[in-house]
Amino acid sequence: MARYGLIGKNIAYSFSRTFFTYKFEKEQRPDTYQNFDIQTLEDFPAILKNHADLRGLNVTIPYKEAIIPYLDKVDKEAAAIGAVNTIKIHKDGSLVGYNTDHYGFAKALADLLPLRGKTALILGTGGASKAIAYVLKTMDFEYLFVSRTPAALELSYKDVTSELLSRYFLIINCTPLGTFPNTEAFPPLPYQGLTKDHVLFDLIYNPTQTEFMKRGFAKGARVSNGMKMLEYQAKKSWSIWKS
Repeated sequence: MARYGLIGKNIAYSFSRTFFTYKFEKEQRPDTYQNFDIQTLEDFPAILKNHADLRGLNVTIPYKEAIIPYLDKVDKEAAAIGAVNTIKIHKDGSLVGYNTDHYGFAKALADLLPLRGKTALILGTGGASKAIAYVLKTMDFEYLFVSRTPAALELSYKDVTSELLSRYFLIINCTPLGTFPNTEAFPPLPYQGLTKDHVLFDLIYNPTQTEFMKRGFAKGARVSNGMKMLEYQAKKSWSIWKS
């Protein structure tokens, strides 16, 4: 029997445990998957010490970038992205980091193509947004980051006008705004500028329809939540753990 799990903060809502528990039951595997909800990464070494049967971990908000110094090695794609969401624990105890978010997003996005133009706005600048940018770059998209606290070459939400939206057709929410239980929250955008030519992709999957998605749908935009992306990246994580 092997143990797998999820490292994150305030992750009771997470679907990963449900996904893998169902998978193990369906395949009659004795393996288990559990949430490791920690307030600080200083607790991470104790998890490894207390669970010698751990063979793989997923990593979620807010530790996808901060986890890297704890690892012995990082896959080249994860290093290029600058974020890790999957850790393989080898029998000798060494930790190798990977990123399967980019794979999951690319697979999920493929179902929504083509767009009117290859332009995108990425809302948020955390670990998940880096994987999204990696995919868009490989697909030759022109994209901009939007942040509450913009760095150089990033936009603030005040910079996102209806005129800007007339030129950027894919909008990806990489922020936690709208996640259960705070389902009434949403990114502050000029939603009146959206049209049927827009696609709103929300990495959130709980609730299945966020306020961000509802407001886009009301303007005729195509919308998608993060469930398909999660399923694709979870399957990729499993293939890494079992390789």
